[in-house]
Amino acid sequence: MDEEQEEMPRWDLNDLSEAVATLKRGGLILYPTDTIWGIGCDATNADAVSRIFALKQRDDAKALLSIVSSDGMLAQVVRTIPDIAYDMMDTATKPLTIIYPDAVGLAPNLLAEDGSAGIRVVGDPFCKKMCERLGGPIVSTSANISGEPSPAAFADITDEVRNGVDYVVRYRQEEQTKHVASNVIKLGLRGEVKVIR
Repeated sequence: MDEEQEEMPRWDLNDLSEAVATLKRGGLILYPTDTIWGIGCDATNADAVSRIFALKQRDDAKALLSIVSSDGMLAQVVRTIPDIAYDMMDTATKPLTIIYPDAVGLAPNLLAEDGSAGIRVVGDPFCKKMCERLGGPIVSTSANISGEPSPAAFADITDEVRNGVDYVVRYRQEEQTKHVASNVIKLGLRGEVKVIR
């Protein structure tokens, strides 16, 4: 058994491979994260990001967040990461999304008007592997139509959303544990901290 299979015994490697191949083709996936089920795409692909906005029927002035696999990947998409960001990530008791003021290398339609972007170093091992295999960040937005409740479990996701993506990850579909969205903190250019959620 290879090292990757030993590290990830709970999912099918074909599921992971198909999810990553879909992302690389510019497709949309439906996948479980360390918070709730999300709709994802390659965070550097503006056309794929536009498809997510259309599927969610969401105003494209509202930014979407992305996940990365590590601090190293985070450093590739944020110009400056203040020490307070690392402190907050190290002490967080639940998943934490940080809105950084100076994101780079992401699809332009993924950024807020001020050039900021919400990014989370993801804890879920499946999501980490997807980011690593893609070689970059993945959009992670709740798997619902804008204005409707966020699904806490796969069974809560509507057919409209399920049918609107190119690949549905099989991993954790049967899970009954209800998850909640991450905490969100916004950092200013001078290290100011604002709690969003």
